[in-house]
Amino acid sequence: MSSHIDSRAGERASFPPSLRLPGSPFPLGAHVRGTGTQFSVHAPDADLVQVCLISPDGAETRIDLVQRTYGIWHGVVDGVGPGQRYGYRVHGEWNPRAGVRMNPAKLLVDPWAKRITGGTGDHRALISHAGDPFGEPSPLDSLGHAPLSVVTPAVPRTTGPRIERPWEETVLYELHLGAYTARHRGVPPQYRGTYLGLAEPAVIGHLVRLGVTAVELLPVHAHLTEQTVRERGMRNHWGYSTASFFAPHPGYAAVAGEEIAEFHTMVDALHAAGIEVILDVVYNHTCEEGVDGISLSWRGLDAPGYYLLDADGRDVDLTGCGNTVDAHSPIVVRMICDSLRYWAHEMGVDGFRFDLASALGRPGGGRFDSRASVFSAITADPVLSRCKLIAEPWDATSDGYRVGHFGAQWSEWNDRYRDTVRRFWNGNTGVRELASRVAGSEDLFHSRRPWASINFVTAHDGFTAADLVAYRRKHNDANGEDNRDGADHNDSVNHGVEGPTDDPSITDARKRHVRALLATLALSTGTPMFTAGDEFGHSLGGNNNAYCVPADTAREDSWALDWSTGDRTLTAFVTRALDLRRASPALRQPEFFEGRHTPTGHPDLVWFGADGAEMDDDAWHDDSRRTLQAWIDGSDIRSHTEDGFQLTDDNWLLVFHSGGPVEVALGSPDWFYGILLAEFDSNSPDGAPEPGGPISGDSTIRLSGPGLLVFRAVG
Repeated sequence: MSSHIDSRAGERASFPPSLRLPGSPFPLGAHVRGTGTQFSVHAPDADLVQVCLISPDGAETRIDLVQRTYGIWHGVVDGVGPGQRYGYRVHGEWNPRAGVRMNPAKLLVDPWAKRITGGTGDHRALISHAGDPFGEPSPLDSLGHAPLSVVTPAVPRTTGPRIERPWEETVLYELHLGAYTARHRGVPPQYRGTYLGLAEPAVIGHLVRLGVTAVELLPVHAHLTEQTVRERGMRNHWGYSTASFFAPHPGYAAVAGEEIAEFHTMVDALHAAGIEVILDVVYNHTCEEGVDGISLSWRGLDAPGYYLLDADGRDVDLTGCGNTVDAHSPIVVRMICDSLRYWAHEMGVDGFRFDLASALGRPGGGRFDSRASVFSAITADPVLSRCKLIAEPWDATSDGYRVGHFGAQWSEWNDRYRDTVRRFWNGNTGVRELASRVAGSEDLFHSRRPWASINFVTAHDGFTAADLVAYRRKHNDANGEDNRDGADHNDSVNHGVEGPTDDPSITDARKRHVRALLATLALSTGTPMFTAGDEFGHSLGGNNNAYCVPADTAREDSWALDWSTGDRTLTAFVTRALDLRRASPALRQPEFFEGRHTPTGHPDLVWFGADGAEMDDDAWHDDSRRTLQAWIDGSDIRSHTEDGFQLTDDNWLLVFHSGGPVEVALGSPDWFYGILLAEFDSNSPDGAPEPGGPISGDSTIRLSGPGLLVFRAVG
């Protein structure tokens, strides 16, 4: 079916020609110029594009953009300045079997808008088709039911110089901006759950004391709730449903309309404390969902240019969210890179974590290519190449699982680390793969550096650390999907009781288990990523997919962290572990262990078993083993000070044991005749080892159960 629609109802502006200038196709978006604003929007197949100015009382003024260059419609409208609300109406062909869905009844958000305002109203008005997605176009006008774009002034960059902290010194901390401070008593009530809340001294002080060097924010791009979620009376909580790749989410502003200024304030405050800002960005799909979804922006402008479509005009779904952005398309590459540069340069952001990044590297939906168009554009960009780039190296299909396959400038979430560490401390695996994971996963990232492995044991998606040791099964009934959503395989245990218990033996075992997990994370080679709240026992009640809440739920009840009941001793434990990491460069090395001879004349890393004997091939393949010791030589760590001087460190012995009571012969090399000083013990509530003097390198110690011990070798 192919047709043309020429619906031009509404007031149309009439300006003298001298007040309507042609402008330029670039930059895209709305930009204030002198006494007017230049509008520029990509719609290559349109017959006409109108910019629609919306007055405070909701009246609409339509202005034809008569200039078209490179498929971009543009013009300067005099008398329009910052604060003006607007949208676009696109006239042209309706041919859904070719993916062409231009319908001027739909008021569209500018894909390059720096601010958007308003939410979604009647879902029927937002759908471009009437009934059948491949039938007739809908005549319902979406004005009043769709968000509006807002003209923003040029804002000079207010942030200071980029921190550019070396990767080997980086400690990531993933948090949800709304939930993180919604119950924080040290934050003024009006700032809780906002950009300004994260900028508060009490919050930043916690991060600094803990040892965090970079916050990784769950999506702060403006987002909306999917219709499938709205129909259950819920709203999207995490934000993985993007409505604009340039606009900060207005829901996190303390004062409506001030989200850009407040975001700047937050970044400045974090930078002043030495903390970098990493954004979780969702360029792989949009909030428009599948072919039967809404026409909010991209779909009504150029669906074949923005989305992967099959031969019948249906969306190809590699993301599990209904659509997939076509990152091989030139306009998408431009959009993603323009968005990233805006956030990095104008908003002061230091890096990005790319959600379902594999979907961006599959041209035409085919095989993954680490040199795909958008990856090459990002890493060749002079601004973006200096940012921290983190890939979630999978999508919603088996073909998209590509851990270890991204390019040289990328770090990656390492789920192999997560699964191995969980299984080891559950007592479900031997030591062979554990050694690879805690040593930086060279088998996966051999062409890069150890810090390319983003090590984690929990993330927003899955159990918290407290729930990982208290629930064998997910408990997601609150999501309204009959517990069908979320992962079914979590490598979790409950220590005998499902959920909360007052049994002291169970609670002690759970605490010990959590400490072992978090200590391993802190002291492994690679880049550690902690999940906010794990350091004080935050629980989601066994929900491993807390992405939504009832629509009318207050912010403080939307999976918010409860700071008042936090386990301060556990916080002290994590702080001690990260203090040890920071002070000991041998425990955060920037290059892989090679078995190379160091300046001492001895290998950089030696592995031992519980018997104190060096691991041989038979030992590595004995899956019954539950004890592994790592001797690290600190004389050749290849880290440097800011002035370029090479750092050195003591030697270290790390003892990992996931079994029951056992005697362990400490695994010092035969050439070592010094002493060992206990520096850290995960069996201790705060990580401090039991008082005692130094012991000889050939000592035998007794462990009461699972735990991680760290010794400093002296002499």
